[in-house]
Amino acid sequence: MTKFTLANTELDYNTIASLAEIIWKEHYISIIGVQQVDYMLEKFQSAKAIKEQILDGASYFIIKNQNTNVGYLSYSKKNDSLFLSKLYVLSSSRGKGFGKSAMKFIQDEAEKKGFTSISLTVNKYNTASIKAYEKMGFKKIKAIVMDIGNGYIMDDYFMEKS
Repeated sequence: MTKFTLANTELDYNTIASLAEIIWKEHYISIIGVQQVDYMLEKFQSAKAIKEQILDGASYFIIKNQNTNVGYLSYSKKNDSLFLSKLYVLSSSRGKGFGKSAMKFIQDEAEKKGFTSISLTVNKYNTASIKAYEKMGFKKIKAIVMDIGNGYIMDDYFMEKS
């Protein structure tokens, strides 16, 4: 049974940062390179950055399967939408339904909070994730190129599901 545990302690932030390091290095080095992965982990997924995002209104959850951490997710309010900022699962746990369970959890959260849509951004070259999101009913709305500092950009699609 998949559980979603709200992150609200320093231990939780460190757990998520550790998961992020593993998942990002497994998945993103081939897409954006090791230097950008290291930069983004420090800027967006360090325990300190996670704590700051939570203080700014983001909610983080650790995805667990039988007391084993298999991934994490984060969302926040963005305009009238629930913005899915992060949804990451360890490669060893992919294809086992955790992503689908997480999307069901996110949809339930959106409904509870009165949102009529869920939005997200995904790297344009992350084709497997794009296909998965499209299968779940998300549509590409627009392309976004965003400067994230240090000479790096995020080259993403903005996707939305009503």
